Amino acid sequence: MPLSSHSIAMLGTGFIADFYTTTLHGQRGVDRVKVVYSRTEDKAQAFQEKWNVPHGTTSLEEAVNRDDIDTVIIGLPNHRHEEAVLAAAAAGKAVMCTKPLGRNAVEAKRMLEAVEEAGVFHGYLEDLVYPPKTLKAIQSVQNGALGKVLWVRSRETHPGPHSDWFWNNEMAGGGAIIDMGCHCVEIIRNFIGKGVRPVEAMCWTDTLVHPIEAEDHGIGLIRFENGAMGQFEVSWAFRGGMDLRDEVSGSEGTIWLNHWLRTGYEMFTSVGQGGYVAEKAEGDTGWLFPVGDEAAELGYTDMFKEMFNCLDDGTEPMETFYDGYVVNAVIDACYTSAQTRQWESIELELWQGDESVEHVRTITEVDGKILIKTEVMPDGRTKQILKDPDTGLISEEVL
Repeated sequence: MPLSSHSIAMLGTGFIADFYTTTLHGQRGVDRVKVVYSRTEDKAQAFQEKWNVPHGTTSLEEAVNRDDIDTVIIGLPNHRHEEAVLAAAAAGKAVMCTKPLGRNAVEAKRMLEAVEEAGVFHGYLEDLVYPPKTLKAIQSVQNGALGKVLWVRSRETHPGPHSDWFWNNEMAGGGAIIDMGCHCVEIIRNFIGKGVRPVEAMCWTDTLVHPIEAEDHGIGLIRFENGAMGQFEVSWAFRGGMDLRDEVSGSEGTIWLNHWLRTGYEMFTSVGQGGYVAEKAEGDTGWLFPVGDEAAELGYTDMFKEMFNCLDDGTEPMETFYDGYVVNAVIDACYTSAQTRQWESIELELWQGDESVEHVRTITEVDGKILIKTEVMPDGRTKQILKDPDTGLISEEVL
């Protein structure tokens, strides 16, 4: 079946809009940005010339209401997401929004309700759950390769954002956590299972390097209803490039993912390679870790392929505005916890997952005793550590 073609309004002309357009014009081959919106005419014109976009405008309403546009993609600063989503929903257009969906769960909920009431397609552009390695790892987990997922750790650190508004607490809604923790939270949810409710969070934040109101460092713990634990680490002051890593620990196995600093392509140069190396790279001399296809390795390629295929098929994508709402609710609890310095409940007024889940803890009995561990010893013998359920006595037995 031939692919449907889509005419896109790109809202924004910054770094993320460039990445999005690179992918859109190169992936399926039939989708095109037909109009670009920017606050300034010169930026709109420059974007038009760079990407061969027929129309440009400084009116957001004009961009989303054009008759020749069927899809709106939002690549604007965080404080303008709600305005753009409400306009697209009112125009009856399919809408896809970059992360985070809102600056908080209240904004995200209003956006979710708007697209649901309008009955339009909505996709949450959380690219870091779409890299090929991540998609394959998620499938392995869903196939049971790791048994029960017990703990997921996600890390994103780099020297700091590339645009001024990220550093403005009011515009962004926070600092490193709203910027990068949103990636980590959704990666964690995908591995633990979106049907498992996140129930409480504990978080530390601080501003250690930059003279800003928002945090440039954060560490968070997220406890899920089934007992599984998520952990994220974010920093805007990590030196040496961008560090993207995920670790999944299960009852039957482990997955380690390293997406950026160890790309499989390592190069040393004393004279420099003469330009851009990779996103957030701090220079072009010394040891470098170039990336072959940034759009693919950051998930943009598979993300837009899935989004538009689902739009064509009338199905729901892997990431919807509901997912963005849950992420915002988790981050809200993290920010509250950072202030109170205690565990805080994650308030989800809307919950579409499972109502009750089994605890990840399992009990295996061996001859009336509870098996704690089985281990092969250096001499080749197998030992079991056992617990008597009546007395609590722990013993060992060599098989």
